Amino acid sequence: MPAEVQVYNAETAAATAAPARKQNIAFAWFAGSLASCGAVTFTNPFEVVKTRLQLQGELAKATPNMVKPYHNVAQAFWVIGKNEGLRGLQKGLGPGYMYQIMLNGTRLGLYEPAKNALYSVVTGSSSSGQKPIIPLNVAAGGMCGVAGAALGSPFFLVKTRMQSSSSFAAVGHQHHYKSSLDGLRQIWRQGGMRGLFRGMDAAMMRAGAGSSVQLATYDHFKSYISRKLSHRGLDDNSVYTHFMASMGTGFFVCLVMNPFDVVSTRMYNQKAAAAGHGGALYKNPLQCFYKTVSTEGFFSLYKGFLAHYLRLGPHTILMFVFVEQIKALGARYF
Repeated sequence: MPAEVQVYNAETAAATAAPARKQNIAFAWFAGSLASCGAVTFTNPFEVVKTRLQLQGELAKATPNMVKPYHNVAQAFWVIGKNEGLRGLQKGLGPGYMYQIMLNGTRLGLYEPAKNALYSVVTGSSSSGQKPIIPLNVAAGGMCGVAGAALGSPFFLVKTRMQSSSSFAAVGHQHHYKSSLDGLRQIWRQGGMRGLFRGMDAAMMRAGAGSSVQLATYDHFKSYISRKLSHRGLDDNSVYTHFMASMGTGFFVCLVMNPFDVVSTRMYNQKAAAAGHGGALYKNPLQCFYKTVSTEGFFSLYKGFLAHYLRLGPHTILMFVFVEQIKALGARYF
């Protein structure tokens, strides 16, 4: 082949590869956003229950006479539904959508590029066709989760405060926002940009821990199932493969993330300090860890665990099943 033809082909390939990569990242971001919003529509009621269980008895030593409006997941679900209706169970759904777009759009959209970049640095080639390297997958998932949590922090802040608010059985500090916009407006008025991003460090720890486990274990479970059970029709594109991988992933994510989730919820929900800088109860996530454990015991970090799994398990299943199907449709029609 003439040299000029070879050069032309190389240049053409390079020119077409960049837009394709951008398109793939953009579509992955869109798929992640749409899938996570679809999932959170169904799982948000458990997020409301989980938030209230985690705030109940905050920094109070347990005593036999302690009044607890919420005893367990089922009773809390019943109490909220009976006294606040469907709107009570779906509190914070609006900012929840925005948070999912920022968090999961970012982390699912950037996960593959981040993973390929790490594989290229360590092994000299992308992850495609290679046996999964768990530490690299964990690192890629963690980095993407931290980035998404930072972007979505103001929405998670408003969501948490709206979900804790109750006129019937209040727990934690009550903020009484009329809407998502009202919440953002009040926070901006009281604390400016620092107020909007208060608690971001705790959210980044939470999302980093959760994402590193979620994305890496989902990859591992899906690869393992499709490798061992492909003869039964459970290949990479099977909905049953996605479902089974998501079930396993949800449990391990919840196990790792719940302590960070309790700290994140409390950091976000606390009222501002009198001076206007920082929180009234906790200065940083480490202090929140310390005060929570020293006052309420180690297992206080696992408050709301069942509600968390009932939220996170189905959310993980729905999100990954949705995102895989959206990607399959995209590959077929675009």
